[in-house]
Amino acid sequence: MRHMQLRQAIRRALVVMPGYARPFGVASLAAAAGLGAMATAHAQSADDSQKLETITVTGSNIRRVDIETSNPVVTIDRAAIEKTGKLTLGDLVQQLPAVTGPNTNPQVNNSGGTGFSSIGLRGLGSPRTLVLINGHRYLSGDPNAIPANMIERIEVLTDGASSVYGSDAIAGVVNFILRSDYQGAEFSADYGISDRDDGASKGYSFTFGQSSDKGSIMAGVNYKKIDGVLSGHREFSKNAVSRLGSTSSPIGTFVGGSSSSPFGHVQIPAGMADLFPGCSSGFLARNPGASGLNVATDYHCYRNNAGPDGPSDKYNYATVNLVMTPQERSGLFLNGNYKLTDSIDAYLSVMHNKTSASFQLAPAVYGTPYGTVISADSYYNPFGVDFAPGANSFTARLSSLGNRRASNGTANDQLSTGFKGSFSIWNDQQWNWELGFDYGHVHLSTTTYGLPNMTVLNQATGPSFLGDDGVVHCGTGPDDIIDGCTPFNPFNLDDPNSIAVLRAAASPGVNNFMTKETVKRLDLNGGLFDLPAGAMQLAVGYNYRTEYTHSNVDTGLIVDFNGNCTLGSQCGSALQGGYNVKEAYAELFVPIVKDLPFLHALNLTVGDRWSKYSTFGSTNNTKIALEYRPIEDLLLRGTMSKVFRAPTVANIFGGAGSDAPKISRDPCDGYTGGGNPACVNVPTDGSFRNQNVAQALQLNAILSGAAYAGFPIGPEKGKSFDFGIVYDPHWLEGLSVSADLWRLYLNDNITTVRAQSVIDLCAAGQTAYCPLIRRYASGPNQGQIQTLIEPTGNLGRVDVGGVDFALNYRLPEFSFGRFNVGVNATYLKNYDLQTAPGLEGGSTYHYAGHFMNYGSAQAGACPGAGGGVCLFPRWRAQSSVGWQMGPFDASWAMRYIHRFRMGSASPSQDTHPYGTGNPSLDGLYTDYGSTVYHDIQFGYNLESLNTRFDIGVNNVGDKQPPFLYANNTLNANTDPSDFDLLGRYYWGRITVKF
Repeated sequence: MRHMQLRQAIRRALVVMPGYARPFGVASLAAAAGLGAMATAHAQSADDSQKLETITVTGSNIRRVDIETSNPVVTIDRAAIEKTGKLTLGDLVQQLPAVTGPNTNPQVNNSGGTGFSSIGLRGLGSPRTLVLINGHRYLSGDPNAIPANMIERIEVLTDGASSVYGSDAIAGVVNFILRSDYQGAEFSADYGISDRDDGASKGYSFTFGQSSDKGSIMAGVNYKKIDGVLSGHREFSKNAVSRLGSTSSPIGTFVGGSSSSPFGHVQIPAGMADLFPGCSSGFLARNPGASGLNVATDYHCYRNNAGPDGPSDKYNYATVNLVMTPQERSGLFLNGNYKLTDSIDAYLSVMHNKTSASFQLAPAVYGTPYGTVISADSYYNPFGVDFAPGANSFTARLSSLGNRRASNGTANDQLSTGFKGSFSIWNDQQWNWELGFDYGHVHLSTTTYGLPNMTVLNQATGPSFLGDDGVVHCGTGPDDIIDGCTPFNPFNLDDPNSIAVLRAAASPGVNNFMTKETVKRLDLNGGLFDLPAGAMQLAVGYNYRTEYTHSNVDTGLIVDFNGNCTLGSQCGSALQGGYNVKEAYAELFVPIVKDLPFLHALNLTVGDRWSKYSTFGSTNNTKIALEYRPIEDLLLRGTMSKVFRAPTVANIFGGAGSDAPKISRDPCDGYTGGGNPACVNVPTDGSFRNQNVAQALQLNAILSGAAYAGFPIGPEKGKSFDFGIVYDPHWLEGLSVSADLWRLYLNDNITTVRAQSVIDLCAAGQTAYCPLIRRYASGPNQGQIQTLIEPTGNLGRVDVGGVDFALNYRLPEFSFGRFNVGVNATYLKNYDLQTAPGLEGGSTYHYAGHFMNYGSAQAGACPGAGGGVCLFPRWRAQSSVGWQMGPFDASWAMRYIHRFRMGSASPSQDTHPYGTGNPSLDGLYTDYGSTVYHDIQFGYNLESLNTRFDIGVNNVGDKQPPFLYANNTLNANTDPSDFDLLGRYYWGRITVKF
């Protein structure tokens, strides 16, 4: 076993930025207030030749003394957690420069609202970042559900680690290390509110711990509540504003919104155009207060924009959405260990969390694209023609049902228990073993409001007549009255009778989702024998893991191909499935040489993990790592790893789910025949234009797992590389600089093949995708896309590379206090996506420095994009300055997001920035400047009362997010994953220890 003097280890451990350790070790700032005294005491102990205890660093199963290894690890310590004013733990981790791309958080409303936060490193999405608790898989992956008072530190490995942890550890690992051996009790309370007097948060926690020679126990409870904030309360999000352009009109900004308004959007039937001369839109809207029963007097030409004839008829759906979703969270935990014998310990860790959260959207859209059928023989139909999918078009907004809402209740349970101990073998080599069991269980119950039952409504808009009793009845005449049916006027949704019918057809729907995971594991590690440079060490292990998922969907919320409950309307289908995996691993550490000229140390680590899945078979993933110290102060390191991600239960067995994508082109526009398989049912006279492209409209689409779509699926595989340098000069105590050059590429991506790619691939002759496209066969909408399936499968290749930098310096102590300064930055050199390598119809996109908007060709490049968008700036950085003197301390933190481009000047790099633009046009792009956020914090320790006070301001400059326009985003005209939507935020915390 290699030994290191305590003086050397302490010197390295202290080189950290305030609250964040440099990205190569597990150094912590928990004792930042007393580091000078601590270093002195340990230096004195070093004279007695005491030795450091071995530890396991995230990214390896080998126990070592060294805190600097081949693994690039960033650590957020307990001090940083205690001093942050961030609303959730997820917000804290998401600010690391290595975290980029799509990440869900409480600011994500559309496709969010569960209280969940995700962490995705390297822009590859949360499914490619593994979340652990104490080195073991955490089923939920939600950092917000882990009690902050339970955490000792957070270690973030920014390198592939499938050889150590298995599936999902592609971009890296986030490991939450829990506190242990805690003695005492503490109570903490916090409160925060925005500068606009909204978004209030409050939280409480209580922690108790007791330890002795025989063991320790720690328990605690926590509570957090965050109030929601309406989009209408922020200037950038209160209106839906679009930026559109095409070959026939210049790029410009328009007041956006939806054509589906409470007053309707009615296509003028053939033969009635003379009633509305000069109506270029071809659609009508009902006059306010009119009954809608008289075509000539009750309607006017639909106005897409305000003009001399009146205001725009578009509906501003944005104002009732949310820029902060409300959530309320409570939890409890228990952590304990007990010494059974001198060499065997038992341990138990239990965590339970309940979260209530919700999202809110504008009232539901109702109309022919979504399954509505209005009979020509309806008493309330003054037009005398059928309105139906594929026939005349009609849409409206069901404002009488109120906003669409979903209340989500989540119960999250995690348990880890087992035995661990140690023993010695030949040559007094020490070995450690652990026999453990992990269990995770998540239950999500979602109650949805504001969605009608289309079967009931279609019956009510079928044939109807006015009876002799003066009542309108469903049916064709007195002898054909449909019992239990009440007709209503769909052209006047303000009518009291219409409101009553709609509300009766819109009862809340309840969906239940459950997933669980069990892991049985055995781990051993220790020394084999001593080499001249130290002990050769080996770690081996085996585990057996099971995953199972089950969900029930309310009958009124089941997606179907006929248009009932589609277009992203919170509908889905039942899911049931599971799998098991057997895994074995081995990792060998070989100290090759040490203490020679220009060979202070040279170490080699090799590892391999074998995994056998019941769903697809076996995979092997290896790792080779090298550490070279020419001198004691300089470390050169490199790793090469194979990585993989197995398809999840949902990837394989997921049924139909609703989606509402946009497309930027249809190869059938102007179609004149020729047998293009993507153009089935499209007119061949050259007149066809896809209305979803021309008007930037969303498609009716159905998401599906691989089995539902009939697609085979297997793991995605790739390689990860990291080559770094770390310099800790002995001549300038407290300084550390590091740089890591990294690259990662993946093949056979597990992805949802998005609508644009389905169309492109079919048009290029990839016939497997053609049955997924359904177009209207006749009527005024002939050739328009009726529905489209977006399947899950293996398609695409991602190549990502860049450089991480860190500079940290802990200055000497002065009479006016002690300072810590640090900078942590990531440069994204390339982010290249091939949607279908080797296949006709595929495209290559270069996303580095770009914003990938909602509706891009292949959003599967960044899975887990809860906000529907992905940002890949060239630079992200984080810097901080910390100061401490006696009981006082303060810190300033800066977060930097580099300028970026939406769209591209090059067709080969186009990212489809404008819904109506031709993506082959040069110059369709918008450049955005850099964004800088500043946070400040002040703290005071009142030692006489064992009390600490903290106050702070986040986003001191009240920096507003970039305006990205409604046609490019799903939420608030911007990107809620990367930018702050609340603005300046004040917070305070008090902590009392007993």
